[in-house]
Amino acid sequence: MQDGTIIEKRRFPSPHPGIHLYSVTYISQGLRVKGLLAEPVKGDVLDGFLYLRGGIKNVGKVRPGRIIQFAAQGFIVFAPFYRGNQGGEGDEDFAGEDRQDAISAFTLLEQHPRVNPDSIHVFGFSRGGVMALWTAIHCKNAASVVTWGGVSDMFLTYVEREDLRRMMKRVIGGTPKKYPEQYEYRTPLFEADELDAPVLIIHGVLDENVSIEHAYRLEKILKSKEKPVESWYFDNFTHYFPPAMNRQIVEDLTQWMKRQRKK
Repeated sequence: MQDGTIIEKRRFPSPHPGIHLYSVTYISQGLRVKGLLAEPVKGDVLDGFLYLRGGIKNVGKVRPGRIIQFAAQGFIVFAPFYRGNQGGEGDEDFAGEDRQDAISAFTLLEQHPRVNPDSIHVFGFSRGGVMALWTAIHCKNAASVVTWGGVSDMFLTYVEREDLRRMMKRVIGGTPKKYPEQYEYRTPLFEADELDAPVLIIHGVLDENVSIEHAYRLEKILKSKEKPVESWYFDNFTHYFPPAMNRQIVEDLTQWMKRQRKK
């Protein structure tokens, strides 16, 4: 069965009367992976929105309310849980092979009967930032990429996040010193040449989960390669923005995405 094929789609309780939610099982590298799909009731063909979560396992799980927020802006949204999560097969490996789950999810949206295949946008939060960048590197049809508080450099994550080192050594196989090739394999900055979609970087300068340095490095390398990139930096915010500001930025970034639609 092809990557991105939906093999099960079940209605999921939706807090929004105008948006249907579905629990989906789809194929990625032969594995049955789970995800959440949001479809606005109104509108015929809409832009696609691939939502790539942060964290790992139970940290940073996909929240229906967040998916609804983006769908309410006029998108069909799909959020993969990544392999090994919530009943899905396989094992998550922190932007290693599990990036294929994001790429297969992009294919799922391309095949969706109500999605314009030329207007699929990729969004990554936190660890989802690297997933979003890898997806756009592989899926040349991506209309735009937004990384919000996004990781761009796995070497830097290891250095900064002492609390994640044990997990990273277990999942990746060891330290960056011992296995530099594994960290390079997970760091999209090394493949920035292959990134063609316009990129929007959103980051709080006071972020201690994913430092602003990730954003600066991504912006610098994209500019050096004359790639289309825009940055919205917020001096007073951390990894999590206040609710009112969060809602405003959701509106602003989705408007930005719509301006990037492929002509």
